[in-house]
Amino acid sequence: MNNGIFRPFFSSRGFCNSLISPHQSFPQNHDFVPPSTSLSNALQHYINSETPSHGQKIHSRILKSGFVPNTNISIKLLILYLKCNCLRYARQVFDGLRDRTLSAYNYMISGYLKRGQVEESLGLVRRLLVSGEKLDGFTFSMILKASTSRRNVALVGDLGRMVHTQILKSDVEKDEVLCTALIDSYVKNGRVAYARTVFDVMSEKNVVCSTSLISGYMNQGSFEDAECIFQKTLDKDVVVFNAMIEGYSKTSEYATRSLEVYIDMQRLNFRPNVSTFASLIGACSMLAAFEIGEQVQSQLMKTPFYADIKLGSALIDMYAKCGRVAEARRVFDHMLVKNVFSWTSMIDGYGKNGFPDEALELFGKMQKEYGIAPNYVTFLSALSACAHAGLVDKGWEIFQSMENEYLVKPEMEHYACMVDLLGRAGKLNQAWEFVTRMPGRPNLDVWAALLSSCRLHGNIEMAKLAANELFKLNATGRPGAYVALSNTLADAGKWESVTELREIMKERGISKDTGRSWVGADGIF
Repeated sequence: MNNGIFRPFFSSRGFCNSLISPHQSFPQNHDFVPPSTSLSNALQHYINSETPSHGQKIHSRILKSGFVPNTNISIKLLILYLKCNCLRYARQVFDGLRDRTLSAYNYMISGYLKRGQVEESLGLVRRLLVSGEKLDGFTFSMILKASTSRRNVALVGDLGRMVHTQILKSDVEKDEVLCTALIDSYVKNGRVAYARTVFDVMSEKNVVCSTSLISGYMNQGSFEDAECIFQKTLDKDVVVFNAMIEGYSKTSEYATRSLEVYIDMQRLNFRPNVSTFASLIGACSMLAAFEIGEQVQSQLMKTPFYADIKLGSALIDMYAKCGRVAEARRVFDHMLVKNVFSWTSMIDGYGKNGFPDEALELFGKMQKEYGIAPNYVTFLSALSACAHAGLVDKGWEIFQSMENEYLVKPEMEHYACMVDLLGRAGKLNQAWEFVTRMPGRPNLDVWAALLSSCRLHGNIEMAKLAANELFKLNATGRPGAYVALSNTLADAGKWESVTELREIMKERGISKDTGRSWVGADGIF
């Protein structure tokens, strides 16, 4: 073929325009291919556009013509397919590369990670190492990102520390991005001390690293260390305030501090976001601080987040835990959109506050009128409501529907709930038979539920059996079990057995936890 005939067309602006216009067809001659510069520019146009899939026509044209693209064009095709979420085609382009550069590896590894395919990304890392290519900072940061995945704990294991070792041995620049990735990896794998070591050697400490480290300290209960990092953070933002508020909100001992941090945050003119309000509502739930919760809701109503489903569900849960079921229902009824979590929060609130009939009515309404399938927690709340109402037949119906209708496999919590349901109704023999026929080995909660029922109905022999099974699993971790058995024996007048049991408790160093409760007075707990 005389390519000279087509040179004027190759160089014409019309052909380049046809490449970048999704509405214009390609020339019909399949042997016709523009020069590499035009191809590269056209591919880049689609990569940057909102419709990258239109650029796949270019690859089709290349394949039909038999043209062999250079490395630059092949990498742009790889990027194009990644932008189109076509991992399979991107991998085909990658595997077809004659010269697999580090950037090609980086793009492909990043593509796998963005779609949660950690094993495939690490497979490419191994292949890269075998090729003898030196890893750069971007490659290391992506491996560190893979190390934070929980999809395969055995696979990622101690990956973060191994990467850190390789970084120290290499001549890669330890820049802010890489240090941030290292700290995040260590924190998410529970190695906060290692994260602190990296943080301390950073010449410039950014707020992202500070926030990550604060979250790590908060998760392991090191509140003083978290406070120290927070105070030293100069360029604070709403995210670092949220880390402090959320960390404090998770324990009753420190929950009031989350409210104090929120007040400081407002004084500094930081605007709260959805995460801020979610943590504040959680703190009010922890403290059973109904009045403060109302104030938080009032502030929330003045923001664009008032209709957020997550916050609506959190408010329902908070009011229910404060015993304010009417307020919880008011929030529920005014929610513009409800999901399974909203319904579950309201069902659970009714059940735990002594309204089992309302809980079960809502449970049925959710499925029949709104077509929302219950989840793991919804079933747990419904079974608990049946237990409190003594509705054995209804409880059986719900339990059996889990697998038969919704393909939800019952867990130990559901089995424990069923034992509690049968036991409360006085069907102890049926409860015992249910436990012995369970598909898995009963755990502490199951035996504790049976023991509690035996205590309620004064069945000493079954109580001993349940207690013995419970002690086999954990001889010291459930002091309440010893107390329940002791009380059962005492109610039956078996004082010698009570004395023997108390001696065993002394020998094992077991003491009953002191009961505590919150008492509110003028907003102070």
